[in-house]
Amino acid sequence: MSRVCSVCGKKPMSGNNRSKSNRATRRKWGVNLQKIRFEYKKKIQSGYVCTSCFINVRKIS
Repeated sequence: MSRVCSVCGKKPMSGNNRSKSNRATRRKWGVNLQKIRFEYKKKIQSGYVCTSCFINVRKIS
């Protein structure tokens, strides 16, 4: 499963972990995806959406 929102296309971000000595190591911040079923063009579909889109999809449905 790719970690991409099916509504807005939000992807994982990358950056640095910073230790106390300010040493940088690479890391990733994942997207908070939830699997939901929603109606689109009178068909029930399922997909992974981020939590910000999850609220908007539930308001529309």
